Amino acid sequence: MASEIIIVSGLPRSGTSLMMQMLESGGVPIVTDHIRAPDEDNPKGYREFELAKKIEKDTTWLPATRGKAFKMVSQLLFHLPPTERYRIIFMERDLDEMLISQEKMLKRLGRPGAPHEEMKQAFVRHLDKVHRWLNSQPHVTILRVSYKDLLHRPAELAEQVRSFLAQDLNIEKMTQTVDRSLYRNRRESRVGETHPTPPAPEADAEEE
Repeated sequence: MASEIIIVSGLPRSGTSLMMQMLESGGVPIVTDHIRAPDEDNPKGYREFELAKKIEKDTTWLPATRGKAFKMVSQLLFHLPPTERYRIIFMERDLDEMLISQEKMLKRLGRPGAPHEEMKQAFVRHLDKVHRWLNSQPHVTILRVSYKDLLHRPAELAEQVRSFLAQDLNIEKMTQTVDRSLYRNRRESRVGETHPTPPAPEADAEEE
């Protein structure tokens, strides 16, 4: 495992920051530069690494991350060089929930967003493409984690992560990292309902 690189990936607002926090709490060395500070959209921090966003042009930093974990948005996974071996924890979330969360964040930042259904279809196509690609890469091992399941069964999912990484992680600390009160933009199952129930106005902060 010391020679493998751990990557937490997924679409924006899919729970990648929460998984990074869990890994850090469990004892996995993480790679972050702390440039992006916590905010009301992600009160416990993003754990991002700016160099990861430049992987298409620069991969010289990758060998130094062996045995450690960093976060990378799924659109950039295609640029991972096959000269390294990766264990990827891929966060999955209901697309309507995720888009509602992203739309609210963009609104707070004063940035325009594309129409909901347009973005949803684009993400569906992207996820199909990225998972087909990942499944064809011999240097990649992947664990898919449901954001909703993680919030409702954190100890069980933490154990799955521990087994996937084959490391002696602190399951108790990983579980304690999960704060279900930050799960705001959830989909409610109601007869005849086709869109997520909007959260209460004051309840809009959540982990990415």
